[in-house]
Amino acid sequence: MAGGWFNLEAAAGTIPETQFFEGDSAFKSLGLSRTTRLYGFIGCLIIGFVLSLLGAIVLFFGQLGIFAVLFGIGTVISLVGTGFLIGFLKQIKLMFKPVRVVAAIVFLASIGMIFVAAFVIKSDVRAQSIHKSTYPHQLYTAKQSVFVFIEYLAYIWYTLSYIPYARAAVTKAVGLG
Repeated sequence: MAGGWFNLEAAAGTIPETQFFEGDSAFKSLGLSRTTRLYGFIGCLIIGFVLSLLGAIVLFFGQLGIFAVLFGIGTVISLVGTGFLIGFLKQIKLMFKPVRVVAAIVFLASIGMIFVAAFVIKSDVRAQSIHKSTYPHQLYTAKQSVFVFIEYLAYIWYTLSYIPYARAAVTKAVGLG
């Protein structure tokens, strides 16, 4: 079999045209095949994960600015990666459909809040601290962790909106539905 076990071009007749490979008009002008688009998605996912992981590591050393930049860019690169699958314009349209608009806005806002927490709120937390901590970065780490947690929850909720009945199953599983 030419191209190995992972040859999407040879399997084009058997892979239905689903939402994951729609948006060809955005890619025809670039000359990107399905395989190339999948590699773009995987590459962005890996790069985004590595940057986010590096950001999380430097957060615990108190480097808020570096954390915000690495984590924020990593998250955005991962999000851009899905644009390789369905097309960038279609992705934006799908993000703001009524079924997932709240999750998308919370997700995007939480990315912004990570930057706000790192660069704007930092001095306020230090001024309001009653105790003189020998590790002031622990206050910042807790604050950043809240926004990271919110971002992950919003991203999970956003992702579940693409899977039929997944949100209903999750809310039922955790006792909210």
